[in-house]
Amino acid sequence: MADVQAISKGIRMSPRKIGLVASLVRGRSVADALVILEHTPKRAAKPVAKAIASAKANAVTNHGLAENSLMITNLQVTHGTIMKRWKPAAQGRALPIAKRSSHVRVVVSGEPKPKKSTAKPATTKKASTKKEAEEKE
Repeated sequence: MADVQAISKGIRMSPRKIGLVASLVRGRSVADALVILEHTPKRAAKPVAKAIASAKANAVTNHGLAENSLMITNLQVTHGTIMKRWKPAAQGRALPIAKRSSHVRVVVSGEPKPKKSTAKPATTKKASTKKEAEEKE
């Protein structure tokens, strides 16, 4: 079983909101997770689904794992950078606004694809010129 990961960084949503959606699909198969996220009415479902789809593509394309055997083994949501802004308030004060971002790390594992047989089927040679074709007849 090989572990393959994908990381989405700088998602402009708080880690708490993304974590709620991530907990829905932790430990499930990749196919089930994508279906669940497709029908989840939260805005955070889209970036989580995108990260899972990226991990799936990495596993199938780069590591040769079977698409139907992929399972989500680890799904972490961590905080990213925080943009600090200020909102003016009465009596000369300024209230802080923290615009949070998140990082999503997805690790999937699965079985390798079964190997195809390397034996080539026998092919017949075609005549390359008209003369060779006439000579054979």
